[in-house]
Amino acid sequence: MDRLRTLAGGRLAVLLAVAGLAGLIIAVLLRPAEGRAAAGQDWSPFVLVAGLLLIGLVADQDGLFRYAGQQLGRVARSGTLVFAGAAVLIATVTVTLNLDTSVAFLTPVLVYTARSRGAGGGDAGAALLYGCLLLSNAGSLLLPGSNLTNLIVLGHLRLTGGQFAARMWLPWLGALVVTAAVVAVGERRSLRGAVPAAHGAVAQLGRPVRGVGLGAVLLATAAVVALPAPAIPVLLLGLAAAGVRLAQRRVTVAQAGEVLSLPVLIGLFGVAVALGALGRAWSGPADLMGHLNGWATAGVAGLATVLLNNLPAASLLAARAVSHPFSLLVGLNLGPNLCVTGSLAWLLWLRAARGAGAQPSLARASVLGLVAVPLSMAVALGALALTGSA
Repeated sequence: MDRLRTLAGGRLAVLLAVAGLAGLIIAVLLRPAEGRAAAGQDWSPFVLVAGLLLIGLVADQDGLFRYAGQQLGRVARSGTLVFAGAAVLIATVTVTLNLDTSVAFLTPVLVYTARSRGAGGGDAGAALLYGCLLLSNAGSLLLPGSNLTNLIVLGHLRLTGGQFAARMWLPWLGALVVTAAVVAVGERRSLRGAVPAAHGAVAQLGRPVRGVGLGAVLLATAAVVALPAPAIPVLLLGLAAAGVRLAQRRVTVAQAGEVLSLPVLIGLFGVAVALGALGRAWSGPADLMGHLNGWATAGVAGLATVLLNNLPAASLLAARAVSHPFSLLVGLNLGPNLCVTGSLAWLLWLRAARGAGAQPSLARASVLGLVAVPLSMAVALGALALTGSA
């Protein structure tokens, strides 16, 4: 069954790559100026996430994520405290290394954390499992590099990471708290079921390697916060960190290729460029967004993520300057929690969870999202109004 899923996933990735390349070629041939402009707006987010994923791979191989999960399972005395600590961990990794890195590497860590506390079957550990997905999406509002959609929309704003965070920290915090509360209440049985494991059960992973991975994480975070265009520096940093571990044979080329998922990135880039060209050639999306207030902008963006995926939706809706860019980002970042079609993070999360032996329910994740999304969007938009950024 796992082999069939792997084959099916590989074929879908290839089909997506072919479709994306076809869309890219058609856009460039039919509307050269608009196609080039869309590619110019969209390339840096994809380059940045490639660098962050490589850094995440090195950090994972150095044991940083596993060690954090190990310590969380050891020190927290109740399921609620474990979940609270996991929420902080998810938010931290999402902010610094992108939500795709968070779901790809933290999902198996949190599955292990639940099991180490005796939460191995049924719905046990569900709060950690579903929380990793929903909180990664909700926690991607703080820095430009936390989500590719941020960088696509920011193409019109020219803000540094620090300037962006100054506007978004309150909406980010509100969205995180609300989403965490919904997951905790919705999966409260799994939190009651978790019990501390024996000391040896959580001590078996050992200490992390401190050096390349941790240094790359810190440098990448500084670059994203301080630089207006961090994509190339972060990519070079990721390549250097992965290169060191390749030379040491701690990372393989196959692992790097699997983490990068180049067919998926290429396919999404092609689709995003095609829709970005469409948004420049056709005034319909811009006219629609120009007549909406901040709340309606976020609502339209949230629905667009379900229909188109958040990256192509961002490219289409932000092809021209937007009246309410931060409200648009609220919808693009929180809307994907509604459905599996919303973001690449869902697919990475599903693959990582199944690889760790968990059996997540897409329907259950969507039910939690249906509750969390309108509430978290309302709180985030209210926070934007308070800070004057709506």
